[in-house]
Amino acid sequence: MKLPVRIAITGAAGQIAYSLIFRIASGELLGPEQPISLHLLEVSAALESLQGTIMELEDCAYPLLQDVIMTDDATIAFSDVEYAFLLGAKPRAIGMERSDLVRENGKIFIEQGRALNDFANRDVKVLIVGNPANTNAYIAMHSAPELEPTQFSAMTRLDQHRAFNQLAIKTGVEVTDVEKVIIWGNHSSTQYPDIHYATVNGVPAMDLVDEGWILNEFTPTIQQRGAEVIKVRGKSSAASAAHAAISHMRDWALGTDQWVSMVVISDGSYGITEGLMYSFPVTIQNGHYTIVKDLDIKPFSRERLVQNQQELEHEKDMIMDLLA
Repeated sequence: MKLPVRIAITGAAGQIAYSLIFRIASGELLGPEQPISLHLLEVSAALESLQGTIMELEDCAYPLLQDVIMTDDATIAFSDVEYAFLLGAKPRAIGMERSDLVRENGKIFIEQGRALNDFANRDVKVLIVGNPANTNAYIAMHSAPELEPTQFSAMTRLDQHRAFNQLAIKTGVEVTDVEKVIIWGNHSSTQYPDIHYATVNGVPAMDLVDEGWILNEFTPTIQQRGAEVIKVRGKSSAASAAHAAISHMRDWALGTDQWVSMVVISDGSYGITEGLMYSFPVTIQNGHYTIVKDLDIKPFSRERLVQNQQELEHEKDMIMDLLA
């Protein structure tokens, strides 16, 4: 039998984690022949609730699940892990400014970045889901100088899934018929869902939809979908976020020739500030992503790429003193 792969999940008593943990334990992330060990990190006050999740894991008798570690100590949670899902983040409270949220979460991700730097496997892949995801990823990456910046990513895969589905509904096809939809920029309401390069059954999507639908329906639906889920459900997206996180990490680990959207460190592509954590279209081979190059960016799209860049630069400025 193969040695188990160690996988860390933070915010492990939360709703996204509850939807994620059982799917990983079943083999959905790394396949049906790869044993795993789960390292579950939570704040002390939530450990009792997390114990209930562990009891359910035990009751599932997953054959691939070799071990479960529950802890409130990041150094234990990240010891020797090869994959880390950073779900836990402080939610925005009523009356809290975004700048306050960015800084409060900054403290969490500095600690976790340092622990990853000191204790994780040297080839660890780190996915940040907790919001503000791009900036939290920048903080964690900056706090782990002994790891490569390319080992850190944040998630816009849920936004891409939403965009795939909306385009499929509009054109009357299956989501598997849609390719090359892109989410550019920040995981926020300014994100830019782009279908200029998308195809539907091989036909350019721009030939199948009108500009009014893109501007007035498609784009705001993707940008505001998370808020709409909260409005209707009373809680933020959980199962769909967990599904996106698995899809993101599975492709990162196993590879894909499809265009997938990932927040990664900018190498200056498309004029985006080098070093910024920004969502690009990528392909992945042998565990390493490559930003899709040389796309023709129209003036309309350029404005939105720059808007996202400026928003992320502003968020970065908010936390630079924490990283000094």
